[in-house]
Amino acid sequence: MDHSSLPPLDTLRAFDTAARTGSFSATADTLNLTHGAVSRQIAKLERWFGHRLFARQARGVALTPEGQRLFLRTTEAFSIIADGSDRWVDARGSAVVRLTSIPSVSGLWLMQRLNRFEGSDPPLRIELTVEHRHVDLEAEGADLAIRCGRGRVPNRISVQLFEELCYPIAAPALARRIGSGKPERLLDHPLIHDSDASAWRAWFSTQGIDYRPRPQDRRFEDYNMVLEAAAHGLGIALARPPMIEGPQHRDRFMQVDQHRVKNPVSYWLDRPQGKPRPAAIILARRIMAEAAIPQGSAENFIAADS
Repeated sequence: MDHSSLPPLDTLRAFDTAARTGSFSATADTLNLTHGAVSRQIAKLERWFGHRLFARQARGVALTPEGQRLFLRTTEAFSIIADGSDRWVDARGSAVVRLTSIPSVSGLWLMQRLNRFEGSDPPLRIELTVEHRHVDLEAEGADLAIRCGRGRVPNRISVQLFEELCYPIAAPALARRIGSGKPERLLDHPLIHDSDASAWRAWFSTQGIDYRPRPQDRRFEDYNMVLEAAAHGLGIALARPPMIEGPQHRDRFMQVDQHRVKNPVSYWLDRPQGKPRPAAIILARRIMAEAAIPQGSAENFIAADS
């Protein structure tokens, strides 16, 4: 936006207050300014518009038709700003932190810990946005992000949350049919993966097998759907601890091979460059403590500014 096309922003607050109170004197008291300073700000705004915005009266001031039109616009603009500010502090005074996260880590790791992360000393309220989209954190007003990737992203401060040692799993009935044996036996069945099949390629590669996705294999955009497909016997998936941990998964899957491999992608906690807000620091510390990030790495994430 070309800011030269905007009216002098330092004058709008004085204008809005004067329009509401009908008095330059009351405006001066409200804004802790002198009466002369308010008059100069209004005169500056009137020169910019080329119109009288107030009619001076014996007792105070009244808006002209041009002033009425401007007042409608400034009221709308200030309301939008106020609504946007609501995301930072709620009515109870608890700090609000905006966190964006991908669906898989949100449903399988974050959601069950959300109460603990919001905590009570001090309390936080987490506004969670769940999406695959790679967002501009500053443009979206996000304090923190959890994503899956291969490394740091430009213009962000990042710390690796955890790595995954993946191993094959299947629904119990299918796992019993697969049995034990050479890794090639898994290729007799559909393999299930999300949008990135690199973990399966790594699992087979470390055993001397060149795997490439086949027509019979099943691809889903999100790891939640990968697990659902495997639980319904549609093929073999890779377990990705700690995403697969928890009692809710014990009866749904069986491990079909002992071999484990590090996932080429991993989960990261990101924040915008610059100094984070105090509430964002509190939440980041809670997330990093839960992920068992070393103290030094955690402090570097908080302190770094670029």
